[in-house]
Amino acid sequence: MERINSSHYYTFFQSDKERCFYIDLGQKLVRLSFCQLLALRQKVWSINIEDHFDEDANPHGFEIVSLCNREHLFILNTLEVLDLKELLTGAFFLLDIAAQTPSLTSRA
Repeated sequence: MERINSSHYYTFFQSDKERCFYIDLGQKLVRLSFCQLLALRQKVWSINIEDHFDEDANPHGFEIVSLCNREHLFILNTLEVLDLKELLTGAFFLLDIAAQTPSLTSRA
């Protein structure tokens, strides 16, 4: 398992051997296929952070996120949601660079 990216609360890993990804959420290590990772990214990016500061829309400032077809359930506060967004943004950026690197070196 290779660490791809980490943030304040979370760490993102890639396993080439198992052909999957892992996110260490502090209390749990979650295994994700690429499709599940894309679904998680969509869920996290669709969270409206402004609602966390509106007492009528989100009075407690928490977000409930289910992963892997409700196999995992997490309750995240505002800072954890922002941190997870940062982690996934960085991870996808680094994965894109890593995917492009072999083609650049093979042409040389």
